[in-house]
Amino acid sequence: MKIITIGREYGSGGRTIGKLVAQKLGIPYYDRELVDETAKHSGLAVEAIEENDQVVTRSFLYDLAIGTSYGYVNHAGAHMDLNTQVFLAQRDVILKFAESPCVIVGRCADYILRDRQDVLRIFIYADKKSRLQRIVEEYGEDASKAEKLLAQSDKRRARHYEEFTDSIWGARRNYDMLINSGMLGIEKTAELICAFAKAE
Repeated sequence: MKIITIGREYGSGGRTIGKLVAQKLGIPYYDRELVDETAKHSGLAVEAIEENDQVVTRSFLYDLAIGTSYGYVNHAGAHMDLNTQVFLAQRDVILKFAESPCVIVGRCADYILRDRQDVLRIFIYADKKSRLQRIVEEYGEDASKAEKLLAQSDKRRARHYEEFTDSIWGARRNYDMLINSGMLGIEKTAELICAFAKAE
C-alpha cells in the first residue's frame, strides 16, 4: 500500500476526496491533524501555525540547511522567520506520518516525499463553475465573494508551493496523476485513486 499525497485547487473537493480514499483503503488521513501535531512537537502555537499555513513572505527556504530538530536556525546561525519554522516543523511531522501508509492532504507533502518510491502523488482540479458551486453550497461561503475567494486561495497555495519547493504548483511533472473532479465527481475520483493505489 502506498502513501498518497493530495494537492488540490480550492473548491475541487480535495479534502473530501482524501477522506473517502483513506476510508476506502482503511488507512489514516492527515490534514488538520498536521496542524495539531506540528504544534505539539514544535512548541509553536496552533493559532500561529493556522495563520501562517500557506502564507509566504520570503523565498530563501532551500538555501538553508534543513535540520530535523525544532527551534530551527539557518546555516549562518540566525533564527528563521515563523513561516519557515512552520514549514520545517510540518515537514518533520509529514516524514513521521509517512512511516506507514496514509493519505496526506496539501502542505507540499508530494515534494517533501519526492525521493520515496512508495508515494502516489495526486493533484485534483475542477472547472471554475463546479468549484464556485461547491464553495457556496458545501463550504457555506457568500456567493458574491466566492469568485474572489477562489482566486485568492489558489494564488496563496501556488505561491506557498512555489516558494518552498522551487517548483510549479499543479504542474503535471510533479504528480503521478491529475484528476478533474468536476468531471468525475467526488465518489468516482476517490474510486479512481484507490484503484491506482492498489495497482502494481
